[in-house]
Amino acid sequence: METLDFRSDTVTKPTPEMWEAIAKAEVGDDVYGEDPSINKLQELSAHMLGKEAALFVPTGTMGNLIAMLVHCQRGDEMIVGNLAHAYLSEAGGMAALGGIFPNVLVNQTDGTLLLDDIQAGIKPDDNHFAITRMITLENTHNRCGGVSLSTDYVNSVANIAKQHGLKFHIDGARIFNAAVDQGKDVKELLAGADSVTFCLSKGLAAPVGSVLCGSKEFIYKAQRARKQLGGGMRQAGVVASAGIVALEKMTGRLEKDHLRAKNLAMGLEKIEGLNLLINNTNMVYFDLDHEINLTIEEFISESAKLGLLFGYEGGRQFRLVTHVDITDLMVENAIEILKKLVEENH
Repeated sequence: METLDFRSDTVTKPTPEMWEAIAKAEVGDDVYGEDPSINKLQELSAHMLGKEAALFVPTGTMGNLIAMLVHCQRGDEMIVGNLAHAYLSEAGGMAALGGIFPNVLVNQTDGTLLLDDIQAGIKPDDNHFAITRMITLENTHNRCGGVSLSTDYVNSVANIAKQHGLKFHIDGARIFNAAVDQGKDVKELLAGADSVTFCLSKGLAAPVGSVLCGSKEFIYKAQRARKQLGGGMRQAGVVASAGIVALEKMTGRLEKDHLRAKNLAMGLEKIEGLNLLINNTNMVYFDLDHEINLTIEEFISESAKLGLLFGYEGGRQFRLVTHVDITDLMVENAIEILKKLVEENH
């Protein structure tokens, strides 16, 4: 039985072209700056995102943390959303490793932070307060249903940061999904940001890695922070080569994932007992009616027995994510599995 794995776009397998690139990768010692594949990936990333320089890192979590360590000193604070990955899902690294205080604002349902809240959250120059040093946004926003933030909104936040002399970082794990959703070149979404992290290993299907982009001065400092965190790698071109393929080949196909997510949402909406909550970009969220005679554990287990895997988001809420390894037929089969399971237990 074929497994339909909708848990995340992190479960993607490398494409045949990626495997070929990995096998033929030119490599060197990247800590010495001598890995040609790493250097090519970094140059390509900086060019595509409209920044001066870039740095390959093992994970998006490390990329975000490095940005915080470069932009902030110990005791400084960072404005961040209460549903942001950097706040909820990065093991408290900003505080534990950076001594950085999170100034947590409420994320709206569209993934934004209210501009008035940001303005009010910036501390005055008073020695009773931590120094507000940076603002972080997430685009697309995972916990807000994969929603993308508009260029106008991002630019408004960038202007606030500039007015107050703050640094502005974007956690762009799925920034290419946001660009497709907004119908913009990715550079436009990042023009006002001082730094951005994006993932190669999510919708772009590379097996490993993220890239941190910013000014040359920022990346120079970021290299030291990466070394401190244990992220200095040697012949890492074997994974960077797959990242190059991801940027050159995979960014142009993300609209297919969005369309499949929309078709999936339309199918789930017709199932009595499931409540469609959100559908944005490549994500679909739903919750399970209390009338369904299954516990959360039973619902997940029985779905898995039928070959369908998805994410659990707390309460009776679940998430399905489309990606390159999901076909139109898999979307149809997922709808049928959930329909069968719910109808049998309604």
